[in-house]
Amino acid sequence: MASEARTTSSTASAGNIIARQDRLQVWSLAPSFLVVIGVGFLFTFFDIFDINVSFIQTCAQIAAGCTPANASSFLGLPVLLNLVAYVAGALFLTPLADRFGRRDTLLITLLITGLGSLYTALSNDMTNFTIARAVTGIGIGADLAIVNTYINEVAPRNGRAKYTSLIFFMSALGAFLGIWVGLLLTTEATPFPLGLPFALASAAFTSGWRIMYFIGALLALIGIVLRFQLPESPRWLILRGRVDEADRVVKGMEERAARIQPLPEMLDELPTPTQEASVGYAEIFRNPLYLRRTLLLLVVWLFAYITVYTISAGLTVVLASLKYPVPEAGLITAMGTFGFLLCAVFAYTFGERLERKYWLPIGAVITLIGGIIIALGGTFSSPSAVPFVSFIGSIILFFGFNVWVPMTYAWSTENYPTRARTTGFGIVDGVGHVGAGVGLLVVAPLLEQMGPLLAMLLIAGFLVISAVIAQFGIATRGKRLDDVSP
Repeated sequence: MASEARTTSSTASAGNIIARQDRLQVWSLAPSFLVVIGVGFLFTFFDIFDINVSFIQTCAQIAAGCTPANASSFLGLPVLLNLVAYVAGALFLTPLADRFGRRDTLLITLLITGLGSLYTALSNDMTNFTIARAVTGIGIGADLAIVNTYINEVAPRNGRAKYTSLIFFMSALGAFLGIWVGLLLTTEATPFPLGLPFALASAAFTSGWRIMYFIGALLALIGIVLRFQLPESPRWLILRGRVDEADRVVKGMEERAARIQPLPEMLDELPTPTQEASVGYAEIFRNPLYLRRTLLLLVVWLFAYITVYTISAGLTVVLASLKYPVPEAGLITAMGTFGFLLCAVFAYTFGERLERKYWLPIGAVITLIGGIIIALGGTFSSPSAVPFVSFIGSIILFFGFNVWVPMTYAWSTENYPTRARTTGFGIVDGVGHVGAGVGLLVVAPLLEQMGPLLAMLLIAGFLVISAVIAQFGIATRGKRLDDVSP
């Protein structure tokens, strides 16, 4: 059976190459490439989450009049510009990946993100901090779209959500580190469970937040060096008429797959155009099919990101505004990252069991349960009272608002053809981040007037709306990309 992998580059057609790749049922690139891609995602999510706990210390150091009680009023502008830049990066850089290639653009996006993190670490006032967060947002917005596109174009068709979830584990690890390192470096030592007794922040050590962003810049540098090893996506190579190069990549994938299991029978060849003239935005906005899909996915992400970012970037500040002591609010948030890690493992194991869109209502219900438990757990004022109920609620909350994400990442890329796949994801994920701005700038300030229970119900309610809308989308699980999106 391994002999089926033999195809000479002089005779292989574009359709034959894609059919050979589509029949592969295991990860067929070097296993180390998953780590290579994952390191970039680890940094990306480290940078998204590191502001959650650390911002109170940052604000106190560089903004006159900032205190834990009013830090939420200073959070809005840097988060807003970070999100605006995220949208800009997604909209302006992702088309480059459809035109010039996935791998080379991945190097550019991570370089921009790393420079933004370095600039943040060196900021001495809110103006420069805000600009630095915007630079970082440009890189992150494009990087997420291109990584998800790349994974879905090289993963086996029966494992696109599975391997997206595996990379998402590195995202969860980055979020875990961003919050826990923030708790260690930017909060004062406080008896457990109201905080960390070995936390380092003090009157003599107020620069922990800077160290966090220096760590982010170092992680970005490591990711850039590693990404040079990645091959280009065979689907993109064919799109640009580089059939021989695509054949060599797929041949290597076949040889690696044949060492794991016998190669399956060949699939039918599908029409596979090369040298497409209509790519990126031109394809999406001229084609009614992809325009309809874009509008639906955009609304799904808009509502979902209200929930996601209110929790991921603002839960500590939200809890503080609800009268939770800052160390306790930070620790409750930090405990939630265990749920993030758990959901990534769960998604890798079970993500292919259901259609992508069914995971959204599951995540919404779990998010509601976690938020209600946190609200009922209340806050505590002495070390003798352990807020275990709130800890458990936070773990469930983080599991719920993240468990659907990798499957919906995969679903979003599957809705578009190779010639517009990165651009399409960039539109729905990038513009969808307007919802993140709504969550942090409109919803979050209202929460302190509601009380914990109503606040948590409101936060989760937006994900419920997103889940309902998603059910009108298409089914993609296990299908060939060119069947779903010709």
